Amino acid sequence: MTATETRPTAPAPERRSGELNLRELVRWTWRQLTSMRTALILLLLLALAAVPGSLVPQERVDSLKSSEWKDAHTTLAPIYEKLGIFNVYGSAWFAAIYVLLVISLLGCIIPRTFVYARGLRAQPPAAPRNLSRLPSHASYATTESAEVVLERARALLKHKRYRLRRDAGDSSVSAERGYLRELGNLVFHLAVLVVLVGFATGTLFGFRGGVILIQGQPFSNNLTQYDDFVPGSLFDPDGMDPFSFTVNKFGIEWLTTGPRAGMARGFNADLTYTEAPGEPEKSYDLRVNHPLKIGGTELFLIGHGYAPVVTIRDGDGNVAASGPVPFLPMGPDLFSFGVVKAPFAEPTQIGLEGYFYPAFADVDGTPVNLGGNDVNPLLSLNVYTGDLNMSSGSQSVYTLDKSKVTQVTGADGKNVRLNLTPGETVQLPNGLGSVTFDKVVSWQRIQISHTPGKDVALLGVVLALLGLMGSLFIRSRRVWVRVSEGPDGTTVDIAALDRSGGADTDAVLSQLVAALQKPEEKS
Repeated sequence: MTATETRPTAPAPERRSGELNLRELVRWTWRQLTSMRTALILLLLLALAAVPGSLVPQERVDSLKSSEWKDAHTTLAPIYEKLGIFNVYGSAWFAAIYVLLVISLLGCIIPRTFVYARGLRAQPPAAPRNLSRLPSHASYATTESAEVVLERARALLKHKRYRLRRDAGDSSVSAERGYLRELGNLVFHLAVLVVLVGFATGTLFGFRGGVILIQGQPFSNNLTQYDDFVPGSLFDPDGMDPFSFTVNKFGIEWLTTGPRAGMARGFNADLTYTEAPGEPEKSYDLRVNHPLKIGGTELFLIGHGYAPVVTIRDGDGNVAASGPVPFLPMGPDLFSFGVVKAPFAEPTQIGLEGYFYPAFADVDGTPVNLGGNDVNPLLSLNVYTGDLNMSSGSQSVYTLDKSKVTQVTGADGKNVRLNLTPGETVQLPNGLGSVTFDKVVSWQRIQISHTPGKDVALLGVVLALLGLMGSLFIRSRRVWVRVSEGPDGTTVDIAALDRSGGADTDAVLSQLVAALQKPEEKS
């Protein structure tokens, strides 16, 4: 090959039929994502994805119930943890559906808004050549001139809020109404987007926490006071409202008759609060579904129970532990389970684990609880000694680590079981000390939450209802009137078309014909 010769080039590979390049693939993907069908599918997926959040206790809503559920379902709990079922609304897969739905709705709304804007400026279409081919049509003959009929038709349709075509010609009238129907559709889809933005704002910038308070125990709104606290991704602790409150009295209304006697019917927590240090103290009756709003934060009463006041003295006679200990209810009758720990007892640590009966009764030698009202309280406890393993710092106050302790037995070799009534003291065997059941007080679980996007979400719901009503009740119709003069008079052809479908256009047509005819011709 000489220097003047050129090397032959290989022909470019031919693209197969139906094969997309990168640009076309991106365009096709965008069109699929922003289609109305995809938006509806994503909305359905979002609803289905929220189902586990209503069936399984959520850590963001009530970490205590979530922890109890995990303890009761040891097989499913690790699987649900990996899938994010205990925090559905903060999981990656829920966020992915959320983001895709927002993008899909934006892709649907923006183009349709421009189309709707052009449709508002557009004139009604000209009358078809043959009106008799339309499903709803009618005609009649009259002795009036064509101009008189057309003028009456224009005035009548304008009075009925139809928009008229300006260049309809001398022989026809074109009219259209129902432009707000499409606006209703747009408002509805925009409202869904507003609701999603409202919920996302609350999730990102808000927080939700909970605290169990003994009656009379004060609470200040800072992170160290919470039993559980779940902040949003963009939450700023410096923006927390500086309030404080105290539950002074907790009242329960009990059912006294019927099959549910002994169960609670109503609750109320009488509390006092200050919105900021130095502010005057205010009172509020906190009840279920009647939260207290302080600034942008809301307080909800979501649970209650009993806290036996227990005093443990060690073998040297010193007080090793004393105070109210919340016991967790195991049912609506407030039969409760709890743990009392004395890590500073000498010569060995003491742990108590057992049940609290608000209304104890002995039925043929079997202990039972007859209701939630503490008319006959009894504290039944097992006693353990040894290393309570509290140095790790991760142990729950509601559980007792039994890996390094032994259960205390009596002289007969049987496990010691303490059954205490208020004011009663029992000596422990082997000189371990004593346990006193002083009295019973109540505890309340208060949920404290800050949801900044709640009002935005509410606005979105209202807009969605208005848009849905507009799209359902506003009918989009077109009407045409054509006249033709002949030797025997004037023939008037009328046709109506409902663009939304399912409407009775025959009734509209008959009313229009009756309004256009002369009085003497109607008979």
